[in-house]
Amino acid sequence: MESVFRYALSLSQNGIGVWVIMKILDFEFPSDRIYDREHCWIKMEGECVRIGITDFFQKLANEIVFVELPATGRVLEAGKPFVSIESGKWVGRVVASFSGAVVGANDELRDFPYLLNDSAYDEGWLIDLNPSDTDFGDGFFDLNDPGQLKGFEDFLVAEQEKIAKMG
Repeated sequence: MESVFRYALSLSQNGIGVWVIMKILDFEFPSDRIYDREHCWIKMEGECVRIGITDFFQKLANEIVFVELPATGRVLEAGKPFVSIESGKWVGRVVASFSGAVVGANDELRDFPYLLNDSAYDEGWLIDLNPSDTDFGDGFFDLNDPGQLKGFEDFLVAEQEKIAKMG
């Protein structure tokens, strides 16, 4: 079977340095983040982590019309839902990758939920979290690690196959 893994590199300048946007299948993934199996990205911001949804998630959701975010100070439990997202197709919940306290939420999403579609990796972030632990063990993918990059490709292919079977 021919691999469906493809990536394109384009350089972008953020405030810290240069990072790479990888195109895997038909989805974009900046290399300056860690990715989880819930289709979220995690970016270290000092002692906190910024969390958002991936290009895969937003394209699957289609046009996002409503976002319900947790309040600052709320304590999240890993594996439990913390955000509700509505599109014309469905209502979905985003599951926390980490336990910890919410230290900020992207209030712009309340009035402009389309930012998740237009700018999922920048203006469309969800929350900032002060995690109780940032163990990036199993269930996370660092695209700068060749083995994890291949594992992420396999994960995305399996996810697409699962979605295709659902109809």
